[in-house]
Amino acid sequence: MLTSRENTKKIKIGNLEIGGGKPIAVQSMTKTKTSDIDATVAQIHDLEKAGCQIVRCAVPDKESAEALAKIKEQINIPLVADIHFNHTYALMAAEAGVDKLRINPGNIGDPEKIKAIVDAAKAHHIPIRVGVNSGSLEPKIRKKYHGHVTAEGLVKSALNNIKMLEKHDFSDIVVSIKATSVPMTIKAYDMISRKIKYPLHVGITEAGIPKIGTVRSAAGIGAILSKGIGDTVRVSLTGDPLEEVRVAYEILKSFELTYHGVTIISCPTCGRTDIDVVRIAQEIEVKTRHIKQPLVVAIMGCEVNGPGEAADADVGVAGGRGVGLIFREGQVVRKVPEAEMVEGLLDEIESMAIS
Repeated sequence: MLTSRENTKKIKIGNLEIGGGKPIAVQSMTKTKTSDIDATVAQIHDLEKAGCQIVRCAVPDKESAEALAKIKEQINIPLVADIHFNHTYALMAAEAGVDKLRINPGNIGDPEKIKAIVDAAKAHHIPIRVGVNSGSLEPKIRKKYHGHVTAEGLVKSALNNIKMLEKHDFSDIVVSIKATSVPMTIKAYDMISRKIKYPLHVGITEAGIPKIGTVRSAAGIGAILSKGIGDTVRVSLTGDPLEEVRVAYEILKSFELTYHGVTIISCPTCGRTDIDVVRIAQEIEVKTRHIKQPLVVAIMGCEVNGPGEAADADVGVAGGRGVGLIFREGQVVRKVPEAEMVEGLLDEIESMAIS
């Protein structure tokens, strides 16, 4: 059973509100060099079309920081600047008009530099995400836990970093506390959600290549969401960021926490199957990615469960021997040969998306 959502503080990121019971927002990160303005803007536009609601860009150098203003003026979704170590880039990012700063105060260190970042965030009315992960845990905290990264250590680091910001009367804070270990990440989010009421950004860091990372992210993010924890999510995959967005939405849709785009339910196939369900399902998935309207599409291979499942979907097909019955809102609308199933199903999907 899904636990009720945690009542976190409402924070505004650009024109998007998170926390306070608002719908969970999907975030991704560009894989381009941020200093390459054209490539970065093009990738953000692609991410936006896929449904990405917040985008983060790495700012590892002065050229990247200088590019932010030109990137910001060409995109529509909130822009987050990801800063490590050099506080000057955070100041430049705030001046450039980004919608949020992502920092780890612990790896900036100097209290005066942290104060300068907070002052800039206040002046430009932008929140700060405290980002702690297992790969950048402070050495002194590792030492306390015998050189190991632990959930307790991650929480301690996050709380210390939050205090650095609160010390300057700053509370527009978002927190992430990720590890590569799925059990450790779940435990850390569970612990910190009991100690703070700031919005939590959820993910499994460095989840891996899409096939593996999708499973690890679904297991970890899903377990955290099931506890009612999470205000934004990012699936961290080694690959195309568009896949991160697609996977994030599938996780949210699985928990009925969002209704976005086409959801395909399809049978696993067996000896009773007389049509190529795999090919049809794969083609429909690819050819409906542009649709934002929530629709359930059923692709079933035989007469056992097919008609019932297809009838419960918005649109569906139940296969027979080389033919299929296409359903729309529970009613059979036509019978088509297998060669025309994809085209026939797409016609019904597109007409429902328009209507």
